[in-house]
Amino acid sequence: MQSINWYVERLKSMSQEEIVWRAKSLARDHFDKVRFAIEWLPAADKTGCYGAGLSNMGFSVSNVRLGAWEDAEIDGLTREWRQKLVVKADDLMKHNFTFFDLNNKFLGHPIDWNRDHGADKPTPQRLAQTVNYRDFENSGDCKLVWEPNRHHQLVVLGRAYRATGNERYAAEVVSQIESWMEQNKAGYGMNWRSPLELGIRLINWVWAVDMIRDSGKLSEEFVGQFKRNVYLHCWDVARKFSKGSSANNHLVGEAAGVYIASSYFTDMDAAKRWRVESKNILIEEIQSQTYPDGLNREHALGYQFFVLQFYIFSGLVGRWTNDDFPASYWQQIKAMVESVMALSLGGESLPMFGDRDDGYVLDLGSEPEDIDAILSVGALLFNDAGMKSNVNRFSETGYWLFGNNAWQQFDAIEISDTSDRLASCAFIDSGYYLLQTGSVGKSNCVSVLLDCAELGYGAIAAHGHADALSFSLRVGRKDILVDPGTYDYFTYPEWRKYFRTTSAHNTVSIDGLDQSEMLGPFMWGKRANTTLESWETLDDMTLAVASHDGYTRLPDPVTHRRNLKLNNNDNCLTIKDDLLTISGHTAKLYFHFSEFCDVKQLSGNLFGINVDGLDELINFQLDDRLSVEILKGSDDPKCGWVSRGYHQKVPTVTLVATKKFTGNVSFTTTINCGIK
Repeated sequence: MQSINWYVERLKSMSQEEIVWRAKSLARDHFDKVRFAIEWLPAADKTGCYGAGLSNMGFSVSNVRLGAWEDAEIDGLTREWRQKLVVKADDLMKHNFTFFDLNNKFLGHPIDWNRDHGADKPTPQRLAQTVNYRDFENSGDCKLVWEPNRHHQLVVLGRAYRATGNERYAAEVVSQIESWMEQNKAGYGMNWRSPLELGIRLINWVWAVDMIRDSGKLSEEFVGQFKRNVYLHCWDVARKFSKGSSANNHLVGEAAGVYIASSYFTDMDAAKRWRVESKNILIEEIQSQTYPDGLNREHALGYQFFVLQFYIFSGLVGRWTNDDFPASYWQQIKAMVESVMALSLGGESLPMFGDRDDGYVLDLGSEPEDIDAILSVGALLFNDAGMKSNVNRFSETGYWLFGNNAWQQFDAIEISDTSDRLASCAFIDSGYYLLQTGSVGKSNCVSVLLDCAELGYGAIAAHGHADALSFSLRVGRKDILVDPGTYDYFTYPEWRKYFRTTSAHNTVSIDGLDQSEMLGPFMWGKRANTTLESWETLDDMTLAVASHDGYTRLPDPVTHRRNLKLNNNDNCLTIKDDLLTISGHTAKLYFHFSEFCDVKQLSGNLFGINVDGLDELINFQLDDRLSVEILKGSDDPKCGWVSRGYHQKVPTVTLVATKKFTGNVSFTTTINCGIK
């Protein structure tokens, strides 16, 4: 149960239109108590679709020949894909799942679909809208419940069937769907609580069932019950499409699920109406939720990948069904892929910012944030030489989406000679700035990402962090200074809070306060506004100067201005922090090193940074007036952790540099990256 203050602030964040919508939704929920109790649900069989089987579906998800990977002459990469796929599928046959911090976790036989298998907590089976998914004590962590119920594993099993021709994988798809339908009565329990979850499940059902459609395992009885569930999923999502301050990635996923399912199951009586409505939502939301420069307005890079998959899969379905999306839709997808590519060029891994919860749509053989997968698909979609040139290995995802001829199409894209210079670039619309030097993919590259963006999307900025003027640093493609990540949403409230704070980012906190006011685990109040004051890219350096007003709310206001200069001649990064005020305050400068760094204090405020894979020491010099504390894996205070996955965190070094000051003051940090 949230506090009264939370409800007051949440109400204040809503528009009048949203309040009316929520009032109508509340009335609908009350009516549903009667509707579901007497099973007064809409009839889906007006056109006899239950008896139509799966012989006349709207499209096919893949043209991969059955047993294609059993041929003796398959190439080495395909053989590698096959081995990995079969191992994963065989684990799933035993109901051993790997997700978040769970590794080969047995989920029961049959699978217990209504349990948080991490905390071993059952989840309530009452009417869905009465289940408080935020209440860990009584419901478990909803993400741990929902993840296996998204049914990503069914697509893995479907791929294994198509690749090997082994019918036991197809039989397991049917078995898991049957047990899910038996345990999850429409409208009841956690698995009917969130329309987004229904949308993702619909997409995975379409892909998995289509992959095994020729297996002979789909009985008439199963198909009838299954299509009834598909109909109820579409009906429930379409009447609950998110609006107002909740209309973020959830709305995108809801619309994508309904669009793909209604495009496949065209014999449902409401399919045409749902298809038109959901397509229009996708067309509108890709513009409203994405900046012209291609980055997502939620200011959370993990969600960039999440919604990009929804947009791409929906767009492909549109093409497969002669219902293509407008050129503006595809242009925005291309900008999204290009922005991810630009962020990826400076390192082995992408910089993190904002929330990241490991969400993805389909398991087609690649990790959710696999750059090769995104660029392989992008290159094929847009016949783009630049995307192709930055692919290290063609991805299995590209193969499953574009079929048997994917390799030939990819190879046919001509690449011209281009410069390998790692250039600085500005995402002016979204507010991110890359200061870079060196060569792409080489040990001499330095990449700095400066965050001058707004806090987050919409009235509540649900997935934003208090990270104004924070920066990350990669040297020789290795992570040096990082955004520590997200770690949790629901199980550990204090950790959820910590990873969103200013102190969990490479920036400056004043008087122990956050730059923006945190009102709840997914809601912010007063926000820091960031202003870019200068951006220069010269032959010998890149310079960025920006400030924020987050601490001007204090009785004695403080303005933080940060000046970053990257020298292209010696790879030296200089950070100058100006704190402009009148009276006395305490400043803390935070520097969060990646878990791959070995940080040693050389003398005074000079530190040496060793990283595996780099030949030279990085010298890190803090202002001599600062008092420096080294924290690693600390629980009190919470600091010195990096989380690269949900419920996964490892200890690492954080330098906390403190100074009490009165009036204007400046601190200079110098990082000699050493490699040239």
